[in-house]
Amino acid sequence: MKLPFFFAIRYLFSKKSVNAINIISSISVIGVLVSSAALVIVLSFYNGMEKLILSLYSTFAPELRIEPAEGKVFSTKQPFFDDLRKNNKIQSYTEVLEDKILIQYDNHQFIAQVKGVEPASLLAVDHENMLYAGDFDIYPDSIPYAIIGAQIQSNLRVPIEGIDNTIQLFSPRKGVQAGSSVNPMDEINIRSISPRGVLQYQQGYDNLIITPLPFARDLLNEHKNVSAIEIYTKDSSTVQGLKKEIQTALGDTFKVKDREQQNPLLYKTVRSEKWIVFFILTIICIIAIFNIIGSLTMLVIDKKEDMLVLQSLGANKSLIQRIFFYEGVMIAFLGGVIGIALGLLFCLFQEKYGFITTGEGANAIMDVYPVDIRTMDFVIVFITVMVVATFVSYLAAHLSVREIKNDTKI
Repeated sequence: MKLPFFFAIRYLFSKKSVNAINIISSISVIGVLVSSAALVIVLSFYNGMEKLILSLYSTFAPELRIEPAEGKVFSTKQPFFDDLRKNNKIQSYTEVLEDKILIQYDNHQFIAQVKGVEPASLLAVDHENMLYAGDFDIYPDSIPYAIIGAQIQSNLRVPIEGIDNTIQLFSPRKGVQAGSSVNPMDEINIRSISPRGVLQYQQGYDNLIITPLPFARDLLNEHKNVSAIEIYTKDSSTVQGLKKEIQTALGDTFKVKDREQQNPLLYKTVRSEKWIVFFILTIICIIAIFNIIGSLTMLVIDKKEDMLVLQSLGANKSLIQRIFFYEGVMIAFLGGVIGIALGLLFCLFQEKYGFITTGEGANAIMDVYPVDIRTMDFVIVFITVMVVATFVSYLAAHLSVREIKNDTKI
């Protein structure tokens, strides 16, 4: 193995008799280099976008959410929930009551999702990034206020400040048979509340109205049960452990969901886009690596005399094929390592200086394209390049040597 490897290194860096072979070899290295760098850069940029999108969603989603396995509501009158509320790992614990309602303001109507929460829970965790305008204190002096989604505010044109901003919320009365009353409005609960804040634009939360839990209980006529329990931990590293602990204690009658399980479609979409682009770029990388075939073919032709000498010294066909096989692998290795290093350098500069921007005023969420450098991506890119290069080099070495075997008498 040492002899073929020695010759491969010698051929890689030595000057060829025909200058075109040097150019073709350089093109092969550059092709692998550019492909590897592109894979690293694109994966890092998609990681950055993934991190940004999921962080925006995480602003609105609790770290853990307990829901009933069947039905819409459940009772929390169990000793376990009392103990869970006192758990020293938990920073914020709130019972939640949710349902669809109709909102009306100034003859404008909108179907929304009311979410009743314990007012103290909004202040226990830093939710400031959720607010577009207003305040999170929705129960000052025991007076209920609401926080409304951006779409609600936009459609109803509700002012956040002033005395004329009271909205009406309509919900069907539970336990009342439809058509049992002469006046249909007797079958509907109507409550009034004033908004105190507006949420940021975020898909899934634009139609949300957050109210104090007692107000939501009164509106929905649900005074005992809740829809869910939402939990924020003091240390995010304890989330999965706490999740398993709660799920084990509650059993199959409840579902304990982390952020990914609360919105699986978002996570799957963001991650699948990244790997689809990686697959497309990998195909381009494979095409670039196939340049190695041309490079090795030209090198074999250039080194005919060397092969005759090696044959006369006792070298067999297998040894000569290994020389050119190692040559192709080293071309890919050299191009891959340099390409990955350049890709890493590019990402580090983008992370520090942000020289690739989204354009002034083009995007309110980010000014520069985010990057997130992950070691596993570099490993995946390197393995992908080397696996493809190994196959191509093996194929090229066998085909090139076989084509000229009659001339070289191997």
